[in-house]
Amino acid sequence: QVRFVESGGGAVQSGGSLRLSCASSGDPYSSYCMGWFRQQKGKEREAVAAIASDGRTSYAVSVKGRFTITQDDTRKTLYLQMNSLKPEDTAMYYCAAAWPGPCTVEVAIKTVSDSWGQGTQVTVSS
Repeated sequence: QVRFVESGGGAVQSGGSLRLSCASSGDPYSSYCMGWFRQQKGKEREAVAAIASDGRTSYAVSVKGRFTITQDDTRKTLYLQMNSLKPEDTAMYYCAAAWPGPCTVEVAIKTVSDSWGQGTQVTVSS
C-alpha cells in the first residue's frame, strides 16, 4: 500500500513563500494524476494543483500564478512551491493520487483515492 508523507508547512506572513514536499512509499503511481489538496477549517477538502504523468499541470483559480506543482522523475516525490501566500491559503495540505483520466483539479477532487497522509499545516498571517 502506498503511503504519503507531507512536509514543509509552517507559519509565514502574507506575501511569503513555502515549498511543500510529499514523499510516497511503495509502488509509485507512475500513470496516475498526482495532486495537492487542502482543507480549511469548516470547509470541504479541495484540489489546488494536479500534475499528470507527462507533466501537464492544472491549478485551482485561487492559486493559479502563485503555486507551482512539480514532481521528480520517479514520481515518488511531489512538490508544491507556494509564493505570494495569502491568509486564505491557511489550511492543512495533503498530497494524494487520483485516477489517470483528465488530470485537472476539477476531476482530481472527484477521483482521488482514499489514501491520505497526515498532511502539513500552512498558516499565513496578515
